Amino acid sequence: MKSDPDNAAILLMAYGTPSSEDDIESYLTNIRRDRAPSIDQVEDLKRRYIQIGGHSPLLEITKAQAFELEQQLNSKEIQADVYYGMKHWHPYVSETVQQILKLGAHRIVGLVLAPHYSRISTGEYKRLLQRALLNSKNIQIDFIDSWYDNALFHDAVAEKVMNGVKKFPPEADIRILFTAHSLPERIIGEGDPYPTQLVESCKAVAALANIDSWSFAYQSAGETGEKWLGPDILEVLEKMADKSNVLVVPIGFVADHLEILYDIDVEAQATAKSHNILMYRTESLNTSPKFIAALTDIVANQLTSANSE
Repeated sequence: MKSDPDNAAILLMAYGTPSSEDDIESYLTNIRRDRAPSIDQVEDLKRRYIQIGGHSPLLEITKAQAFELEQQLNSKEIQADVYYGMKHWHPYVSETVQQILKLGAHRIVGLVLAPHYSRISTGEYKRLLQRALLNSKNIQIDFIDSWYDNALFHDAVAEKVMNGVKKFPPEADIRILFTAHSLPERIIGEGDPYPTQLVESCKAVAALANIDSWSFAYQSAGETGEKWLGPDILEVLEKMADKSNVLVVPIGFVADHLEILYDIDVEAQATAKSHNILMYRTESLNTSPKFIAALTDIVANQLTSANSE
């Protein structure tokens, strides 16, 4: 990547994933804010990774997304270096920020690879970025809070939906089930926009894909002792009629990782099969051309709007 200090530094941020089985305990400790996990928690996560092949591709995909985004920006004569940092594992956001600063950048555009905003999810990335730059002077921070309403993002998801429908037998009655990561239910009382943004994205994608009827479920709820947003995908599947056809559209996620490859492909699929449900899911956006075009549009608009102020 270039080191011209006049170029903007684009920082893509994602959740992170342990590099190997030996890192799982440290990874969970970081997620739990330096509280050591139990042996059972470590073993359960190891079991999940084993069932998806022993490794999550999230870091590799994020790296590829950063590369493709930089190529697209540069092809449009937008000189910007694109980096990536993780919330819970290496390279941490703070580590990447230090790399950016060493190269002399004076401006960082932060983009979380999650379309929908919540104070306790996206907001945490923003706090991490601000903390990493706490003692840095002359740094302009442009943080993109959400991009759930980007038309090219909707188009990218709609393409996956239309391709997913083709997996079913002709004339099959297909139920479209959008999903996103659950969050503690208390965010509703706090006025968090997360649930509303999700519904708006689903409506936009459904319109593009010519879907008249669809439903929504949350997935991957944490075990924190408090109530999380529902209904959960497993509960929805259990209530469906025998021999239903279901296309799961994980609209809240943009890459293959544990919540896709295990929570949907293994856990939810097992529930579906136990109820005689034919279930497929849409392919993840990953580095699909339409998704990279959406990221390019989002970043370019941010750079343009910031320059005009």
